[in-house]
Amino acid sequence: MRVLTLSTLFPDASRPTFGIFVERQTLGLAAREDVDLQVVSPIGLPPGPLRSHPRYRARSQLPRFEWWKGLAVHRPRFLHFPGPGVRFAPRLMARALLPLLREMRRDFPFDVIDAEYFWPDGPVAARLGRALGVPVSIKARGSDIHVWGKRDFSRSQIISAANAAEGMLSVSQALKRDMVALGLEEEAIRVHYTGVDLQKFAIADRDAAKAAIGVSGPLIACVGYLIERKGQALLVEAMKKMPGVTLLLVGGGPARERLRTQITAAGLRDRVHLLGPQPHEALPALFAAADVSVLPSASEGLANVWVESLACGTPVVVADVGGARELIDTEAAGLIVARTPDAIARAVFALLASPPDRHATRRSAERFRWDLNTETLHAHLSALIERHQRRGDPAALPA
Repeated sequence: MRVLTLSTLFPDASRPTFGIFVERQTLGLAAREDVDLQVVSPIGLPPGPLRSHPRYRARSQLPRFEWWKGLAVHRPRFLHFPGPGVRFAPRLMARALLPLLREMRRDFPFDVIDAEYFWPDGPVAARLGRALGVPVSIKARGSDIHVWGKRDFSRSQIISAANAAEGMLSVSQALKRDMVALGLEEEAIRVHYTGVDLQKFAIADRDAAKAAIGVSGPLIACVGYLIERKGQALLVEAMKKMPGVTLLLVGGGPARERLRTQITAAGLRDRVHLLGPQPHEALPALFAAADVSVLPSASEGLANVWVESLACGTPVVVADVGGARELIDTEAAGLIVARTPDAIARAVFALLASPPDRHATRRSAERFRWDLNTETLHAHLSALIERHQRRGDPAALPA
């Protein structure tokens, strides 16, 4: 099976932790002896002098092709207009990618396009699949449905792409229901849970782990991109009600300075620390040290950091969003709460006062294995290819 993985969510030298969950899934599939796989990770760059902006400068210098952890990764450029121009991203990206994919097919006649996000990857994959006569799979991960699925210009393109796709994937049953509510065909959607490395993310001596990072006393870990939707501001507000507790906020993003201002104004600089983005390899030690992990997002598919925290024996406090109820299925796994500072503080105190058995907590994560993730994805793509071949290759149409 020859797979072309299309993903705008994929790490690079300028953003080594960006889309690391896509990287891990792709590495698992590519490791199979019966799979030949290449990655196309498009890079959107604005016109002219805007490319010198710090946000784009490092990306513009990335190689157009490289071997990334053993994966063949193409990084073609496409014209990107920030702001309102994002509505044109699928058309501009598909136009830039089609010549590359036609050239690639001479030496790598891929059987399927595996798009790893519904916006803009999904509409792009649908256009390319139609032009090349190749079946397409599109995976939904959360914000692509919950955010982009609510905007008129992107919702119509998402629905059109879903109708064109041979099949779809969802990271949780809850997200699948949201996809169906959006108008996507239920029978075409397969749930594809994430995985966790149960050897790296494991229970460790909590006191020693705290000492290693210079923390003592009750500790909360919050790992996520710093944007309003992730709810870090609610957690900082809750910290006013939790004296003696330390909070480590891991991640970068546009809300960083607002959070810094909030922390200072609340007089919490001695207990709330913005650590910035951290390498994925640093997370097991952080989760092992924490007494509780909190991420009160307004929307999620099924967050990888929830699973990673549980694998370290650390219970989570989350809002009732996405696949939370599919993961938090026992008292030992943590608590699902309202998105208010009071509710968050009460849940954290409850878990600190009566901590669950760490091995029981870990058991909630043990069914999220990367080998199962790989098997499900392989079976899904194989079925799409077989069904497409039975129907016969459609005539290629212009993208």
